[in-house]
Amino acid sequence: MKHVFIAGNWKSNKTIAESIAWVAQLKEQCASLQVKWDAVTVVVCVPYTVLLTVKEELRAASLPVAVAAQDVSEFGEGAYTGEVTGKMIKEAADWVVIGHSERRKYFGETDEILKKKTEKARSAGLKVIYCVPDGLAPVPDGVEVVAYEPVWAIGTGKTDSPQNANAVVSTIKSKTRASIVMYGGSVTPENVATFVDKPAIDGVLPGGASLIAETYAHLIAAAVGNP
Repeated sequence: MKHVFIAGNWKSNKTIAESIAWVAQLKEQCASLQVKWDAVTVVVCVPYTVLLTVKEELRAASLPVAVAAQDVSEFGEGAYTGEVTGKMIKEAADWVVIGHSERRKYFGETDEILKKKTEKARSAGLKVIYCVPDGLAPVPDGVEVVAYEPVWAIGTGKTDSPQNANAVVSTIKSKTRASIVMYGGSVTPENVATFVDKPAIDGVLPGGASLIAETYAHLIAAAVGNP
């Protein structure tokens, strides 16, 4: 079985107290399922308000799970009220998600803005998970991980077929230097294996399935072939 990359995206969910409880439950569930940690890289993408809390709780629980921010400012330090810079994020996370379909849709983020965000993130030492809606969207240089997420599959319960997802991921790999390309869009414990079993797909970017620790643990276990 190949090494799998899984990045769960909480979106705009969870308070500090809820985040602490989630980590405790994830530890319990992963221990019960005997997750094969050497076969998987796991990231959890959380709101700014709980970044440091989740990082510290994961460390205290001895869980080999990395933390990612869900966005980063296109600007550096300065008079940009409300913006969070890459330098700020780096204190609490190693990863950042850029270009998620919801950022593109609701906040009008263009390819040019996303390129600037990527440059700022990388200059701060952050690793990037860059989301694209198809195989045609440009990917900035230096991106380590790309996530293909068809817009119509986000939060709808509908997924792309594993065969088509594999074809799109193959196209992305042929056009970029990304070492890892994932599929995202209504991924569940029940269907995750059908995606990661495909030769080109290196992992998944689940949303709703990461909100419940038990579900996320089962998804991780299913992705790496745990019984």
